[in-house]
Amino acid sequence: MGAVAVLFRLMPHGVETDLKAVASAVRATVPGGVQIRAMQVKDVAFGIKSLLVSAVMDDAGGILESVEHAFAKVPGVESVEVMEEGLL
Repeated sequence: MGAVAVLFRLMPHGVETDLKAVASAVRATVPGGVQIRAMQVKDVAFGIKSLLVSAVMDDAGGILESVEHAFAKVPGVESVEVMEEGLL
């Protein structure tokens, strides 16, 4: 079984959402077997920023969806999108 690198984009509920708090919550909700490699705040438009989360996980069935669902449940997160995905 190999490893997969995934780049997620988390969009906040609004401009007032504290992305530092979201980043802390993301680190706390990561399922087992998933390593967060980096997080970056990126400007989107009209003052809205997104949180880019780079993670590495095993290439096991269903793990990507479970990570996506865990991130979607973080307070302040409106949506989660997989931007890039690739085998290591």
